Amino acid sequence: MTTILLADDQQLIRDGFKLMLNLEPDLEVVGEAADGRAALALVAQLQPDVVLMDIRMPVMDGLESIRRMAEAHTRTAVLVLTTFDLDEYVYRALRDGARGFLLKDAPREQLVHAVRVVAGGETLLAPAITRRLIEQFVRMPAGVVPTAAVASLTEREQTVLRLLVGGRSNAEIAAELFLGEATVKTHVARILAKLGVRDRVQAVIAAYESGFVEPGRLPARQTGRQP
Repeated sequence: MTTILLADDQQLIRDGFKLMLNLEPDLEVVGEAADGRAALALVAQLQPDVVLMDIRMPVMDGLESIRRMAEAHTRTAVLVLTTFDLDEYVYRALRDGARGFLLKDAPREQLVHAVRVVAGGETLLAPAITRRLIEQFVRMPAGVVPTAAVASLTEREQTVLRLLVGGRSNAEIAAELFLGEATVKTHVARILAKLGVRDRVQAVIAAYESGFVEPGRLPARQTGRQP
């Protein structure tokens, strides 16, 4: 059973998500919070698998709550709630360990899929959201990953990184490259280690920030077996 905490200051949003999620036999909403401080306390108490975290909340916003969760090394996966017009601070949530984004008006199928993806240890990198987010991020003056780190990747690892940037899951990468999922997981782990980043989202940020891929251009799908 995947346990979920809802963190949003709007009761109607929480009620709607709770209703949709609890319809699934493998999902259960175990708590609700109306602000970031309450969410932080409930994560520590309940240790849910996933928290759906709004950014703009009273008392403590979602960004601060996510940052403190990262400092506490919690195992809970954070799925950020956002509107179509992305909050200008959402990229900070990625740097602090959020696993991805979900539109507040997402249909039930997308909501359920998103929760299962992040609960399974992967990230939700929907191109429509990620492209705009990364383009904003790379305009920032920070430079945390040297180009040499990306250059140290093998040809196969560079191919896998490009597919990560394109939002592919491990299963999709395996299918495109004719590999087993276990092999893809190994490649991803090595990529994270070489780039010195925490997760797949930060690997994507590193790819853009280092110039490995260009902002606004998502990699094309692979069409044949790679060497």
